[in-house]
Amino acid sequence: MSNIYIQEPPTDGKVVLKTTIGDIEIELWSKEAPKACRNFVQLCMEGYYDKTIFHRVVKDFIAQGGDPTGTGHGGESIYGEPFKDEVHSRLRFNRRGLVAMANSQKNDNGSQFFFTLGPCYELQGKHTIFGKVGGQTIYNMIRLNESECDDEQPLRPEKIISTKVVYNPFDDIVPRNRIAEPVQAVEEKSGKKGVKNFGLLSFGEEAEEEEEELESVSKDLKVKKSAHDIGDPLLVSKKAIVEEEMAKTAKELSQEKEKPKEENKKCVNIDDIKSKLKKKDEKVEKHSIQSSEINEKEQKKKVTQEEIKKLEKELLEKKKKSAEEKNVKQEQLKEKETETEVFKQYKEDVRKYEHLKKKKLKSGKEDKTIELLKAFKERMFKAKQENKDSENEELNGEESGYKEPEKAEVETILTHRLDVDEEIKRKVIDANIADHERYDIYDPRNPLNKRKRDESIELIKQKKKNK
Repeated sequence: MSNIYIQEPPTDGKVVLKTTIGDIEIELWSKEAPKACRNFVQLCMEGYYDKTIFHRVVKDFIAQGGDPTGTGHGGESIYGEPFKDEVHSRLRFNRRGLVAMANSQKNDNGSQFFFTLGPCYELQGKHTIFGKVGGQTIYNMIRLNESECDDEQPLRPEKIISTKVVYNPFDDIVPRNRIAEPVQAVEEKSGKKGVKNFGLLSFGEEAEEEEEELESVSKDLKVKKSAHDIGDPLLVSKKAIVEEEMAKTAKELSQEKEKPKEENKKCVNIDDIKSKLKKKDEKVEKHSIQSSEINEKEQKKKVTQEEIKKLEKELLEKKKKSAEEKNVKQEQLKEKETETEVFKQYKEDVRKYEHLKKKKLKSGKEDKTIELLKAFKERMFKAKQENKDSENEELNGEESGYKEPEKAEVETILTHRLDVDEEIKRKVIDANIADHERYDIYDPRNPLNKRKRDESIELIKQKKKNK
């Protein structure tokens, strides 16, 4: 069960319903269902739910209320028309104590709401969950499940006495001045109660006045019958004539009264409409002014932030440049301090040959390397010929018996000859060297090695047979 509560989002808003069962605290999800919560909070502030009943109770399923007529067919929203459903992925009908909007079809939400008395998975996606019963007041709400019902209608329905908004998440709500509060007309028929509410109809005031007049006329016409009146037919006939005359006079009076009342109603309605329109215009102007001020402030903030960013970039660039200049100056000073005459000459020589390096790099590298190799070859051939000529001269001198004075022989890379000592050759070739001092090369392709392998295989086979 704890996982269910962890998955639900945090609430923002609180309303307390004072009922005949006890207080019921409702915590609102105003961020997940803003329209439904705004509608519920404003109706509670206006006292719309006061003295309304829970007209429908389904055991272990739901308990429905919020209809001022008490029939399940009345009630309207603060928007003047049904508002759309607000289904949230994190709010699910998976437990009791949830509060949701009641509707007859999709996007048909008014003032009616219901409490869940258990998990209602079949309602998922069809109704807007906008709150939950908080704290220990859930035990008061569960008592709705104990009421006796006749076809989902409680015989003694529980009632909402009053409502109180503890925390309002919507600061801009202005409750309406409801002049005509809902009147409840209860009819007792076979133990059932019917309630009439004309406050939600556009022509509710006219209908109320007409019913009041009819009730007054009917009261005047009604005369209590005694046993004497019932027994004497003459008295009954006279009474009927009197009743007809009274009815005619009542109709005439009602017709005369209706004209001025209608005119007054029109005037009152126009004035009310004008006042309401003025209030709405003032609200719209205030909102527009506030929104324009907010937009101007936001624009100013954006401009200032951009300017600050530009200044920061410029400062960073200046700091980098200044740091680089300082480093260059320090290096120059160090060079000047450490400079000597030899170092100055070296620098001058480097500067002379820098332009030559650049020219050489620009020309083709491969051609130059080939030329250098050719020159090296020519030098090699010349050196070899000179060595041969010198050897021939020595031989000729020995034959003739004449020897030239000895000259300092200078060996170079071009004239040097690499000779391998005989001792090294013997080490490789000599068979008397120990095994750990030489490397044996085993080649499986050698026919001698193949013969040795075959002999060893035959010996292994013979041993196996002998065994």
